[in-house]
Amino acid sequence: MIASHASSQNLRGILLMVASMALFGVEDMFLKWAAVGLPVGQIIFVSGAFGLPVFVAMAWAQGQRILVREALQPAVIARNIGEMIGSAGYVAALATVPLSTVSAVLQAMPLAVTMAAALFMHEQVGWRRWTAIAVGFAGVLLVIRPGMDGFRPEALFVLVTVAGLTLRDLASRRIPAVVTTAQVSAWGLMAVAVLGAGMMLASGEVRAVTAGQGLVLLGAVAFGTAGYWAITAATRTGEVSVVAPFRYTRLVFAMAIGALVFGEWPDGWTYAGAALIIGSGLYSFARERARKRASHRG
Repeated sequence: MIASHASSQNLRGILLMVASMALFGVEDMFLKWAAVGLPVGQIIFVSGAFGLPVFVAMAWAQGQRILVREALQPAVIARNIGEMIGSAGYVAALATVPLSTVSAVLQAMPLAVTMAAALFMHEQVGWRRWTAIAVGFAGVLLVIRPGMDGFRPEALFVLVTVAGLTLRDLASRRIPAVVTTAQVSAWGLMAVAVLGAGMMLASGEVRAVTAGQGLVLLGAVAFGTAGYWAITAATRTGEVSVVAPFRYTRLVFAMAIGALVFGEWPDGWTYAGAALIIGSGLYSFARERARKRASHRG
């Protein structure tokens, strides 16, 4: 009975994870459309400012306030900085780079987090997972291809995104458990909105939003918020080692949307690099799961 319940929870977690990746794929589509006619800073501001009320309302519903002393903890500030860097790099990448390229490089996130946790948080990582990390980043080089004819400097924005989101995820581990997900999310989106406002002031680029652009931005916020809820529910429903690998379905959705909506067809190098990134990520997940099983038996 217990095994059946665990299996049911894992299946639900997997479905939620796949749904969240599909939702994020649609959000990316809207953001890429928005970037055609609006400055990056304005898109970042709207993404933060429009999403913020949702999580403020969630926090209030849980009896939590937003403007509290915990918001000034070093881990929260570090997480917000990572969120700002990641958001700026991501929107800039979507504005200039094919969707499949952005998504393929973004799949290196779990490997980057594992590497950073080993280097800065002294987590134990064996030689097999270090090898997987090296293979994964070799895949990133295949996708970006620095120094080769297909290299686009704008693709480096995706690496900025990975660095920022890695900082965000590592800092999140240091935030006390008493701080709710809604509070953390609200603080992060508040920081993103402040960044967007600062970019608009610094560049002086602000454009009137047409009705069509307003609907596009609304679509991005709606699908992004739904995706955030789904991924949070997924990680809290099933076993992380079972559910997490299904993050890679985001690349499938991104490639399909890129081809069908934007006419972007990845070349062989991109497919090869994506295969290396995903393969090494799945191997790393499998090794971590085997290590935990061994420690439980011991």
